[in-house]
Amino acid sequence: MTNTAMTSEISLSPGRRVWWRFQQNRRGYWSLVIFVVLFVLSLGAELISNDRPLVARYNGQLMFPIVTDYAETAFGGEFDSPADYLDPFIQSQFDKPGNWAIYPINHYRYDTLNYFAKAPNPAPPTGDNWLGTDDRGRDVVARLLYGFRVSILFGLALTITGVMLGLLTGAIQGYFAGKTDLLFQRFMEIWGSMPELYLLIIFASIFEPSILLLLVLLSLFGWMGLSDYVRADFLRNRHLDYVQAARAMGLSNWQIIWRHVLPNSLTPVVTFLPFRMSAAILALTSLDFLGLGVPPSTPSLGELLAQGKNNLDAWWIALSTFAVLTITLLLLTNIGDALRNSLDVRRKS
Repeated sequence: MTNTAMTSEISLSPGRRVWWRFQQNRRGYWSLVIFVVLFVLSLGAELISNDRPLVARYNGQLMFPIVTDYAETAFGGEFDSPADYLDPFIQSQFDKPGNWAIYPINHYRYDTLNYFAKAPNPAPPTGDNWLGTDDRGRDVVARLLYGFRVSILFGLALTITGVMLGLLTGAIQGYFAGKTDLLFQRFMEIWGSMPELYLLIIFASIFEPSILLLLVLLSLFGWMGLSDYVRADFLRNRHLDYVQAARAMGLSNWQIIWRHVLPNSLTPVVTFLPFRMSAAILALTSLDFLGLGVPPSTPSLGELLAQGKNNLDAWWIALSTFAVLTITLLLLTNIGDALRNSLDVRRKS
């Protein structure tokens, strides 16, 4: 690090200094940018990949099929059922003078069946289905886009839940120590020895599969890893001078924890976040691969991997899903490494 850069770093506040150091790690910084862009795009998946036009004009009337259901009769058809906008007849209606329709970039939703495919399912990549179709005729690009969104949102929810539980239990153990810490450690030893996979299998056979049920079950075990790090930081910080001064001023234990000890014990928490999220995505993918995860109607990367295993000749399914998973986990790993380095005060650059 040059003298000018070192002077600039010293003049920054602690929070801005961490961000400045994070930006110096180009691999981690650009991984964060790419990940945020991909996540934002996935949040608008309905606008990118959908079997309905975003907006259409038919016989002088402006329509918004993306948000409103229209019967086939509204476009000159014979049936009162919802219009199939991939039907050549409906598309020909929009080709007439004065009529038009603006479709998303990809003309398929995650559950759209391509009844007009020219090859049997699973069909290889074509101009209509860029990454082919799965064994049910659904577009792989749409399944990947929607499945990526489900994985990231599930990973965020599981990470936030695990962080909250880990912070609470680790803070209680580390700050109060003594018998409280001893009892918590024995409880964690017993709880951690429970067969998590067997419990998931049992609950999956009793209850109807759902994302909420999966989130609750995984949250029951996902907090213990972070709890140990928070406990160690609280054990170290509880005897420092600023804590003793706050206790002498008459602050309650919870005020000391919230105002003083917790802000100085967040380094392992922040560093832990990207790696915890990677683990959550892998857990969801693995359970979906085994058929123990989300409901069958939900787009899932694990379900696509299972289809790839069952259809080895359809190489496009497994290869594209593996690429999405690899890129996602690689981005999160780079972000985690950059965070860890930026929070390490012993590093000089």
